[in-house]
Amino acid sequence: MPVNPQQQSYYPEAGRVAPESVEVRAKFIERTYLHLAGAIAAFVGLEYAFLHSETMLLFSVKMMTTSPWLVLIGLLGVSFLADYWARHSTSRLLQYLGLGLYVVAMAVFVMPAMLIAAFKVGPEVWMTAGVSTLAIFAALTGIVLYTKRDFSWLRSALVLGSMVTIGLVIAALAFGFTLGIGVTVFLVFLAAAWILYDTSNVMRHYHPESYVAASLALFSSIVMLFLQLLRLFSRD
Repeated sequence: MPVNPQQQSYYPEAGRVAPESVEVRAKFIERTYLHLAGAIAAFVGLEYAFLHSETMLLFSVKMMTTSPWLVLIGLLGVSFLADYWARHSTSRLLQYLGLGLYVVAMAVFVMPAMLIAAFKVGPEVWMTAGVSTLAIFAALTGIVLYTKRDFSWLRSALVLGSMVTIGLVIAALAFGFTLGIGVTVFLVFLAAAWILYDTSNVMRHYHPESYVAASLALFSSIVMLFLQLLRLFSRD
């Protein structure tokens, strides 16, 4: 049975790493986090530009009033395409296009939530959610580095949790009920668990040439955490 190189463990033997392997892994980690920093910077820059663009503000309002089914289907479609390009393409250009497409899509998708949060609480909630997100991300990264544990065993639970979340969103759209604060708290913990899982994979399992896909995975989890914290801090 063929093995996806991105899921194949980098280490040939547990507990034994050749010196050259450590150097290659360190270079991969450096590239991954540089790309992640670039993605976060681009996301912040896009949000700043969107918030000062009358066109994008009107578009965000349109997103709030249009069919939520269209928004959900569009988001899932773009996310799948971006992830496929970043993970499976042998073309570096397509991998970067996947990462860039995902950053732009998330910047557009998060805009309505930012506007709602600012209306309820004030624009300062953006900074509160952003700083909290980076602090939690740093703490979780520290846990992985300090414990040196492999958190890849979380995958089944995370996939199940994500499927339950999608099911709840679809049910809420279909039957017209609002997801409560309990679901938001659950999604905060789910995003944090994804960060643990993704960080562990970066340290151990990703193929050394898959730094674009690795940065996209981390960015996706960080944006999910930011979005849920934004919603949590702006609840009545």
